[in-house]
Amino acid sequence: MNQKRRNGPRAIAALLLFSIMQVGLQVGLAEPTNATTATAVPQQFVARLTTRNNQPITVNGLSATTGASILTGATIETGADQSATVNLGPLGSLDIAPNTKLVLTYDDHGNVKAILVYGCAILTATKKTNGEIATEQGTAGKTDPVAGGVLNVCFPQGAAAPTVTNTSAVVAAHGGGGLFGLGTAATVAIFAGIGAAALTPLAFQDNPSGANP
Repeated sequence: MNQKRRNGPRAIAALLLFSIMQVGLQVGLAEPTNATTATAVPQQFVARLTTRNNQPITVNGLSATTGASILTGATIETGADQSATVNLGPLGSLDIAPNTKLVLTYDDHGNVKAILVYGCAILTATKKTNGEIATEQGTAGKTDPVAGGVLNVCFPQGAAAPTVTNTSAVVAAHGGGGLFGLGTAATVAIFAGIGAAALTPLAFQDNPSGANP
């Protein structure tokens, strides 16, 4: 009886040690699997906003200014005296003119797309990037992923169709600094004015009396 009592604690200790070893082994095997899974999931970069003179614009219905994160699928709106640039990291950048509303989407696979509801925008896409600007009517323009490129599209409110201007040569000639060295944001503002001016004949056609007040 005494021998059995002496052996009892030893058996319990051996059982506990075996259980601890089993748990440790299972944890050790699980850790590499979890680590592999974690590294397999790509971390998506986040685009950043810069506004002219740090003026707030509207992103998803909320006020946003320089330094704000722009997530994919964001709806961006600028007022009459507001313009902005979205830094898309390795994909390029998007310059947004005053009086513009658009939806911006992008991903880690080199795709970036701006859907213009109205207004003007310039998309500068780097090499290996599939850049696109579209409207409710469909695709207005795409960049060449081999060489990269610049898309300048204006679709003012009331326009029958978007106006697409090839500004690649202009921007490239100024090292990406925009037309006349003014910067791309200033360039897009100029083209916004051109787009608005293009609607003037339409306004007179809709109201012939307006030509001679």
